[in-house]
Amino acid sequence: MLEGSCHCGKVAFTVDTEMPTSAISCNCSHCKRKGFLLSFFSPDQFTLKKGKDALKSYFFNTHKIEHQFCTECGCEAFASGTGPDGKAMQAINLRCVENIDLDALDIQHYDGAKA
Repeated sequence: MLEGSCHCGKVAFTVDTEMPTSAISCNCSHCKRKGFLLSFFSPDQFTLKKGKDALKSYFFNTHKIEHQFCTECGCEAFASGTGPDGKAMQAINLRCVENIDLDALDIQHYDGAKA
């Protein structure tokens, strides 16, 4: 089980899965500015534990991803959207996950700037 939160803790979530061994680093205009390390999961694995009222949404480009950030601290711990295969997905910012060794992750680079 993954457990994560925004910086201030107002928004918290769990993902019913094993600890990921890899992450995606995207160079699109949004991800590169925020330094996200992302892993993607089915929405049925994701549970928002607290903070629904503290979330604000941001859309850009094709509006396929609902970037959700905490209105208190500004941290984006996750996003919801549609993957390239058309299926619903949750993008988890692994930098917001407790007890993960980010240095041990196999980082896969995605050229979102050209996508």
